Amino acid sequence: MRHLVSGSKLGRQPAHRRATLRNLVTNLIEKERIHTTVLRAKAARPIAERMITLGKRDSLHARRQAAAFLMTTDATKKLFADLAPRFADRPGGYTRIIRTGWRIGDGAELAILEFIGSELKKKEKKPKKAAAEEAPEEKEAAAAEK
Repeated sequence: MRHLVSGSKLGRQPAHRRATLRNLVTNLIEKERIHTTVLRAKAARPIAERMITLGKRDSLHARRQAAAFLMTTDATKKLFADLAPRFADRPGGYTRIIRTGWRIGDGAELAILEFIGSELKKKEKKPKKAAAEEAPEEKEAAAAEK
């Protein structure tokens, strides 16, 4: 029976699992949005939230704890300089998991793990009529130059 057994092993040995989660959390802090499987996102989410909580403490001990877990010094600097002040007044729930479908090769369920407040900004599309009208004029001008 699996009473009170929580968390996923992710099909890895403990050292490999820890390295995977360290890489996921480091990339999440550096890029603020990562694409991964749902199980990995669910495993990395509590650790990422714990890192934000360490950043909010902003003590020497908290910096050392975060630096010991994160893989790069740039991620540690960004955590304490940018992310922690952004979530200073928020009592928790710093990340969200958005399911995006299934992977073609093996059918694994994919997700986006991102920080709240780092919403995707959509690019403005040009109207299709304007682009279609400009194209023949450009072709005529190019033909006239030749």
